[in-house]
Amino acid sequence: MAARLHAERHDDGRALVLTIDHPKGNVLSLEVMGLIRAALAEVRDEPALRCVFLRGAGGHFSFGASVEEHLPAQAPDMLRGFHAFIRELAGFPVPVVALVEGRCLGGAFEVLLACHFVLAAPGALMGCPEIRLGVLPPVLAALGPLRLGMPLTERLMLTGEPVGPDALDRAGVLAGLLPEGAGPEVVEAALAWYRRTLAPLSAFALRQNVRALRAHPAWQAALGPALDAAERQYIAELLPSHDGNEGIAAFLARRSPVWRDA
Repeated sequence: MAARLHAERHDDGRALVLTIDHPKGNVLSLEVMGLIRAALAEVRDEPALRCVFLRGAGGHFSFGASVEEHLPAQAPDMLRGFHAFIRELAGFPVPVVALVEGRCLGGAFEVLLACHFVLAAPGALMGCPEIRLGVLPPVLAALGPLRLGMPLTERLMLTGEPVGPDALDRAGVLAGLLPEGAGPEVVEAALAWYRRTLAPLSAFALRQNVRALRAHPAWQAALGPALDAAERQYIAELLPSHDGNEGIAAFLARRSPVWRDA
């Protein structure tokens, strides 16, 4: 089924909900990222815009980036495209809020790190299982220590185990909880949060504050040299390795990987 992105305006256009609809699992293929980038570019300069919500259809935020696009022939282009998307999302001039239900894994969790706020359902599972595929998550390596702290980032990267909203709450990343379920009540809860926190504010002042925060040297370094270094490591060392390919191949073949530790 072709990927779609649904856009809904609320509060006289001041809040925008973008819903990824890409069964099964709202996988973040280059096509899906292109749809989101185009939608963001269309509203970027609207002076009254105060908030963009990013959500997944069907009860899951996203299972992550396309595993097929991690194969050696496509991986360099996928990584560059994904990291360009992350930088655009992180540099968006008004707050972007991730509405996390169900699974939010791999590249989807890295998208969450680039957003300004996270609202999550109590049963949401979030994390990066890349190590279980024999690879690494470059954006988590670059942004995780800044957004989550080093201990939680190490736990996520070195075990691949997902965490719930409580872990993000302890890290100071969680802005609020959503109701369980995939119905309209999720959007209503998100809009209630928006109307309480962002709607009363000047859109101009919001843009000024977002710009000042994301201009911080630590943020610029994380999305600049740190992310570049992680991307180079992935392409130069993981892609030519046995284990970096074996994990992906095993996942696609639905079998257990046979590691050579090299």
